[in-house]
Amino acid sequence: MPCFLLLLFTLAFAAPCPAGGGKKPILQQIDGLIANGGYLAGTNDRPLAARNEKTLFVPASTLKIVTALGSLQMLGMDFQFRTEFYLAGSDDLYIKGYGDPFLTSEEIAVILRTLQQQGVNTINNIFLDAGAFQLEQQADGRSETLNPYDAANSALAANFNTINFRKDTAGIITSAEPQTPTLPIMLRLGKNLPPGTHRINLTNDHQDILIHTGELFRGLQQRLGIKGQGDIAGKTVPGKARLMLTHRSSQPLEQIIAGLLRYSNNFIANQLFLSCGAKEKGYPATWRKSREVFRAFLASLGLHEEQIVMVEGSGLSRHDLVTPAAMVKILQAFRPYAHLLHEDKGRLIKSGTLTGVYCYAGYFPRGADKIPFVVMLNQPKNLRDQVVNLLEKLTVKP
Repeated sequence: MPCFLLLLFTLAFAAPCPAGGGKKPILQQIDGLIANGGYLAGTNDRPLAARNEKTLFVPASTLKIVTALGSLQMLGMDFQFRTEFYLAGSDDLYIKGYGDPFLTSEEIAVILRTLQQQGVNTINNIFLDAGAFQLEQQADGRSETLNPYDAANSALAANFNTINFRKDTAGIITSAEPQTPTLPIMLRLGKNLPPGTHRINLTNDHQDILIHTGELFRGLQQRLGIKGQGDIAGKTVPGKARLMLTHRSSQPLEQIIAGLLRYSNNFIANQLFLSCGAKEKGYPATWRKSREVFRAFLASLGLHEEQIVMVEGSGLSRHDLVTPAAMVKILQAFRPYAHLLHEDKGRLIKSGTLTGVYCYAGYFPRGADKIPFVVMLNQPKNLRDQVVNLLEKLTVKP
């Protein structure tokens, strides 16, 4: 048979290409988008696609999946944050915090009503005890800005350690939330800000964290008609104080985790990270204890420091490092909780973003199955969406 006829015969009976032109062209397109990064789709033992899967990259907020998994397993599904309330002296209220990230205006109103029901009709001095966290410094990677994502961690902080207020063109400042009274700290910190609505954190002066919490209790005390007045200050609970109430957060851990992953709240992530350390090694919570506890937890999953380095729980730090293969292993362990991730275009997904860091981790749907995937780009161009869209094509059954 002449050569050209043999060629035509071969082409006529060759197997058709898979949809999208086959796996190799898709992988070539993906690799053309990556200057510095890696990915893995599928499991470690049965990868659908992989590149640099054993190389360490900065994960940004995809690290919150690790924090979530560790918290669920170490703290337990029935875990509730607690805050203790004591009376001493002349109707002085002592508040001792243990890191509840959901000590909000609504929750504080419930607490004060409960104290009223227990016969607390007067509150004079308000003293705040944040000694359950002893932090050598704030979270690595946190910047000294007013942005809410830079809120500092504390054993006792209200409203995610932020204030939310409006300033009109005449310079009048009022609370931007109906559930929150206008507080003196809003007037003080908003004085030099321009007109508009502002949500800022309280970390330029650590004392402001406690002052804000105390002022919020005082403002809601007055709104509820509870008598009393006095100082607001940080002070350790004295041994002679009488425990009046141990308040358990109304937010179950599963709901806290769902909010953490959906809204990527750095403050909540590190409140959980620190609480895990305290649960395993005792109070006061420290960064060192939590790093040791998470290192041991990850080792129990077969992950060691050449695969994952975790210095805090939010992903703010550029010293946090993870390989795509390690993150997929985390995702495999996280499967029972996959529903806590945000759903987008049918995917269950968590993003991670810093300057020059663009990551995704989650699951592609395939029928009743969930295929884990990780994309970690540590490069100037944010091309993660294009990479994920192409990777997902490889999971579609022909």
